[in-house]
Amino acid sequence: MISAVFSGAKNLLIGLGVTFRNLVSKPVTICYPEVKREMPARYRGRHFLNRDENGLERCIGCSLCSVNCPVSCIHVVGAENDPKNPVSAGERYAATYEINLLRCIYCGYCEEACPVDAVVLREHYELADYDRGTYIMEKDDLLVYPEPNKFRVNFLGNTKIVK
Repeated sequence: MISAVFSGAKNLLIGLGVTFRNLVSKPVTICYPEVKREMPARYRGRHFLNRDENGLERCIGCSLCSVNCPVSCIHVVGAENDPKNPVSAGERYAATYEINLLRCIYCGYCEEACPVDAVVLREHYELADYDRGTYIMEKDDLLVYPEPNKFRVNFLGNTKIVK
């Protein structure tokens, strides 16, 4: 019984030590609208669709991203590619590509499942809006990177902003 009292007192002093240590430390404050936080290399934020070196879409409409999505927030409709006016480098392309960001849990399974690295999740975290309709991202929205951020991807898939 005495050892339980000493153990409880020891744990109480450890907790008070953490509290007092944080009381005298300098707070970490970022002036958010003016200063943007640089996200970690493996952060999974907003979805984007990549283009290849020729400017063609990388998505081949295989629907592997929608199959692997645990909450079924991705909808892909594939179509045959016209050889005279190709949309993507493959035989097929995504005629419709939609992501419901309100249902998405940002797990990154869609990014891992894509065989051609078409869908990626980047460090953009400013997703707040007043209209629910803006959270349904269509293909035209996903193909546009917001400026001035330019990205470089290394062999592990980590992204860095090129300034």
